[in-house]
Amino acid sequence: MPSEPRETVLPSGLRAVIEEDRWAEGSYQLVVDGTPQSHVDLDDPSRLFFEYVQRIGHVIDEWGDPGQPLTALHLGAGALTLPRYIHATRPGSRQQVIELDEALIGFVREHLPLPRSSGIRIRYGDARAMLARLPAALTGAVDVAVVDVFAGARIPAHVTSLEFYQELGRFLSPSGIVAVNIADGPGLAFARSQAATLDTVFDDVAALAETGVLKGRRFGNVVLVAANGALPLEWMPRLMARGPHPATVTSGRDLRNWIAGAPIVTDQTAVPSPTPNRTLFATKRGD
Repeated sequence: MPSEPRETVLPSGLRAVIEEDRWAEGSYQLVVDGTPQSHVDLDDPSRLFFEYVQRIGHVIDEWGDPGQPLTALHLGAGALTLPRYIHATRPGSRQQVIELDEALIGFVREHLPLPRSSGIRIRYGDARAMLARLPAALTGAVDVAVVDVFAGARIPAHVTSLEFYQELGRFLSPSGIVAVNIADGPGLAFARSQAATLDTVFDDVAALAETGVLKGRRFGNVVLVAANGALPLEWMPRLMARGPHPATVTSGRDLRNWIAGAPIVTDQTAVPSPTPNRTLFATKRGD
């Protein structure tokens, strides 16, 4: 494992670096174009670091019974933090990962190798385009879908629309859930619009975030969770209690009040997520 930072220049021209986390033995961080992308604990893949990744991990934990294998679909790979997490906490799970940047994954797997017999299948290509090329057997069979697609520090427009979420929704099993990582700044216009769009496609939606972020006070990550059926209400207090703190989980009428007036995004109106200020990551330890 790397003791000194490892770096490469990707075909896109972006610089990728894997560096050891000096505060957590056995842990490494992937940074692309100056933006922390992923954090991996090779000694204990069940240990999640980034705040939003912990929240997605809690959502995954709530599906089914503890340790029960599931079928997962990941759009966006980073350093494969959540696929590693599912493999560690739910052995025997079937996982499909779609990632655009094959060179990045090659770099990650060279320095942060996956466990043997992990059951993690990686497909290379655009996240939305590759949905049409997934095995037919996945239709209606995915228990957990994670959308964490970024080009640098921004979410591409074409994976934010009503049409995109409709395409994704057909893969969910009757009890399946989708978790979407949204990055947004003060006012949360982008995140609220994404929640309104998900609320149009799915039967139930909830938003999880650090309290200050969800109130629109600063730039940060909001995890939106959606399902074709009702999200179990008993999840909500448990998700809030598990943190990271301070935590807010918004659903039901409160969520609809939060998104009131936010426009639904279509392929014709979609735009990338806001660009964060570069100083946001200057001192951030980081997924």
